[in-house]
Amino acid sequence: MRLLTVFSLVLALSACTTVPEQIQGTYPEISPARVDPGVFDSSVRWGGVIVSSKVKDSQTCFEILSRDLDKYLRPKLEDSTAGRFIACKTGFHDPMVFAAGREITVTGKIQSVEVRKLEEFDYRYPVLEVDDLVLWQKRKVVMRYRGFTDPFYGPWYGRGGYWGHWGGWGGYPYYRGHYPGYGHGYLEPRVELPDPAIIEP
Repeated sequence: MRLLTVFSLVLALSACTTVPEQIQGTYPEISPARVDPGVFDSSVRWGGVIVSSKVKDSQTCFEILSRDLDKYLRPKLEDSTAGRFIACKTGFHDPMVFAAGREITVTGKIQSVEVRKLEEFDYRYPVLEVDDLVLWQKRKVVMRYRGFTDPFYGPWYGRGGYWGHWGGWGGYPYYRGHYPGYGHGYLEPRVELPDPAIIEP
């Protein structure tokens, strides 16, 4: 029974980390920073963070700050970038949903390079005609307590306990001082990923 439970848990976890079908496949290693006419009409898979969205005529175009992709083809949470690009998808995609700061992965063909002003700089944007895209769910940031040596009792034990009169609340940062027998601790943010994606047609 225990083995069956563990096996079921593994299956459930793997289901939550599946690469979205729309963006699976093999694509050439073409960087947004290295696009020239020689690679026009090449199919690529790029991702990044939306800078802006604009609906015009019968399509929606996204300006995207590129990021490398992780093993699930989601943009990595990092500061490095291979440049910006424009990705245009036929149809209306609401800019309130496809908003600045949202993470996106797209597949499509390189159509051209468009020069636009980026502040005072003439910036060369590769332009993609998008076949498929994935708009990823927002990352969740949770706070966890660090500093205890005992992983079972945690930060609330000894100040009312899990079943004490404080109902599981107490301790840093809710009172001054430190935990008896454990010394000082601190809160740190941790990014947690939700289910893989909101998949748009």
